[in-house]
Formats: sequence, structure tokens, C-alpha cells
Amino acid sequence: MASVFRPLQPLCRSAIRAIHTVPDTTASALDLIRSQPSRYVVASVVGTRYLLAPRDLLTIPRLRDVKVGDVIALDEIHELGSREYTLRGNPVIPPSKVKVEATVVEHTKGKMEFIFKKKRRKGYQKTKKHKQTYTRLRIGEIEIPLQNQTTSS
Repeated sequence: MASVFRPLQPLCRSAIRAIHTVPDTTASALDLIRSQPSRYVVASVVGTRYLLAPRDLLTIPRLRDVKVGDVIALDEIHELGSREYTLRGNPVIPPSKVKVEATVVEHTKGKMEFIFKKKRRKGYQKTKKHKQTYTRLRIGEIEIPLQNQTTSS
């Protein structure tokens, strides 16, 4: 007995979404991303890449040279995107194209960590304890300035 296999067919042709056209220039790609309601960036902070959206709370290793309330500009942005469009830098997107700021919310410590060391049959054992220090950042809005609004100084 032979089974009949048919590939799945869409219910109607209008149900298939139209494929978006690829923008020709960086400026047109930025316009498309600017038209979308929500955006995200992939940025390097202290040498580690993070996927960030506005109003995110980011916990990173302690930054010693900042105080609570300071505003930090994130300038190593690798990718900018929205739900339907993405713009990747080579290797980074210049700060003149995208502006992302983060505000220092607090300096805090993690949980207590115990490090137990022992040498068998020698009677040697010790415990080291420490708390790792962290800085928490609140990510601000992702701004894509218009090309004619850039200020020269």
C-alpha cells in the first residue's frame, strides 16, 4: 500500500507576506529602522557584548571611575535593529549614526562566594570568602539622528 505525500500548500496566495526590499544606502536603512516602533542595539560594554533595548537594567563588573547618576555614552555599537530590519557595523557603527546613553543606577555587590581549599592527608584546609562588586546601568533611548541634524563642532 503506497502512501500519498503532498507538500503543504498555503491557503491562499494573499496570505504570503511580501518580501521586503533591501535598502541601497546606510541612510535609507537608518530611515527604515527609525520608522519602526521598537529598537535594539548590540553594544560592547567593558569588553563584553550585550543585547540592549531601551529601559533595560544592565549589571556589569564594577566601573571605578563613575558615580551614581553619571551618564555614559555607549560608543561601541555593533548592531542596530528593529523587528524587521537590522544594520550591522563593520566592525562598529559610528557614533554619529546612533546615540545610546546609559545612566549609572547603583554600585552593588553580589552574593557571598566561598572558595574552599584543601590538601588531602596534610591537615591543610582554608576557606576564602568574598563578594563580587557590580555596577548597574539603566539604558536610555536609542536615538538615530537625521543626517541633516548632525551638529559640527
